[in-house]
Amino acid sequence: MAAQESAPSTAEYVKSRRSSLISAIFLMATSAIGPGFITQTATFTVALGAAFAFGILASIVIDFIVQQNIWRVVTLTKMHSSEIANVTIPGSGYVLAVLVIFGGLVFNIGNIAGAGLGLNALVGLDPKWGGLISGLLGIYIFSSRKASTFIDRLMIGLGLAMIALTLYVMFVSNPPVGEALKQSVMPDTIDFAMITTIVGGTVGGYICYAGAHRLLDKGTVGIENIHVVSSAATKGILVVGLMRYVLFLAILGVVASGVTIDLSGQAANPASQAFQAAAGNFGLRIFGLILWAAALTSIIGAAYTSMSFLKVFKTSITERQRNVATIVFITISLVIYLSMGTAPAALLVFAGGFNGLVLPLGLTIFVYIAWRRADLMPGYHYPRWLIWSGIVTCALTWYMAAMSVTAIFNYLK
Repeated sequence: MAAQESAPSTAEYVKSRRSSLISAIFLMATSAIGPGFITQTATFTVALGAAFAFGILASIVIDFIVQQNIWRVVTLTKMHSSEIANVTIPGSGYVLAVLVIFGGLVFNIGNIAGAGLGLNALVGLDPKWGGLISGLLGIYIFSSRKASTFIDRLMIGLGLAMIALTLYVMFVSNPPVGEALKQSVMPDTIDFAMITTIVGGTVGGYICYAGAHRLLDKGTVGIENIHVVSSAATKGILVVGLMRYVLFLAILGVVASGVTIDLSGQAANPASQAFQAAAGNFGLRIFGLILWAAALTSIIGAAYTSMSFLKVFKTSITERQRNVATIVFITISLVIYLSMGTAPAALLVFAGGFNGLVLPLGLTIFVYIAWRRADLMPGYHYPRWLIWSGIVTCALTWYMAAMSVTAIFNYLK
C-alpha cells in the first residue's frame, strides 16, 4: 500500500521537475532572442556575409560557459544571484541588483518598441498602438492568478513558433550552408566588436539570470538536481544557438543572392527587408509575427528576471508582491516608450553600457564562488574545466566591458 501511495508522488515530482526545466530553458532562450538580437544579426550578416558565422559560433560558446556556471551555482547554493553576490562581497548584491533592474527597465522600452514595430509589419497597426497593446498584454499576464503557468506556456509556444517560422524563411532564401559552416571555423574576417555586441545582447544584463532564477522559484535546486539542471542549461543554449543560426542563414541566403539591404538611417530595418526579399509580402508578415513574439517574450523575461532581484532588498517578498512590482515595472517602461517614440536611441545606448558591465561583474562573483567557496555547495565537487573556462571567459567579458564603456563615451561626445 505504501508503495502504491508513493508512486503517484514520485511521478508528480518528476513531472513538476520536467515542467520547471522546460520553462527555464525557454525563458532563457526567448529572453535572449529579442528585437535587438534580430536587428543585430541582420545588420552584421549584411556587413560580413558568411564570415559572421564565426561570430555566431563564438557567442554560443561564451553563452554556454556563462550559463553553465550561473545555473550550477544558483542551483547548488539555493540563493538568488544578488544574495550570492552579497555573500561573496558584502554590498555587491545591491549593486548587481540595481544594475540589472535599471538595465532591464531601459531594454524593456526597446522591447515594447519592437513589439509595436512587429504588429506594424504584421497587420499594419500604428507602432505606438502596437506597443501599447503589447505592454498591456504583459501587464495582464502578471495580473493573472495563474501568471506562472501562463508564462511557461506562452514562452514555449512563442519560442517554438519563432523557430518554425524562421526555418521556413531560411529554406525559401536557400542560403549557402556549406560556406557558412566553413566560415564558422575558418572565417575570412573576424570582427571582435560585433561579437562583443552579440554576446552583450544575448547573455548580458538580466538574460543570463533568467533561466537560473526560474529554476530557483520552481524549487528545482540542490545537488540531487544538478545533472538535470546542467543538461537543461545545455539544451537552452542549443535552442538559442539553433535560432541564431537559422536567422543568420535566412538573411545570408538573401544577401548571397545579390539583394541589396539598406542599412542607412534610423528607419532602416535590415531583417524586415531580408524577410520581404525572401518571401514577398508573406515574408514581411512572418517577420512581423517573429518580431512581435520575440519582443513580447522579452518584455516578460526582462520584467520577471529584473524583479526577481528585489529579493535582496526584501527577503520575505511574496510571489503576489513581486507580480505587482513586475506590473509597475512594465507600466513604467510603457509610459516612457509612449512619451519618447519608437526609437529611444540614447537610452538603448546607456542600456548597452550597463549590459556590458553586468555580465563580467556577475560572472566574476559566480566563478569566485565555484573556485573558493565550496562551503556554499556542500557535497559537490565543482568541475575544474568549468572553473578554468569560466575564468578565461570572465577575463574576456571584462575586456568587452571596457570596449562597451569606451563606445558609450565616444557616442556621447
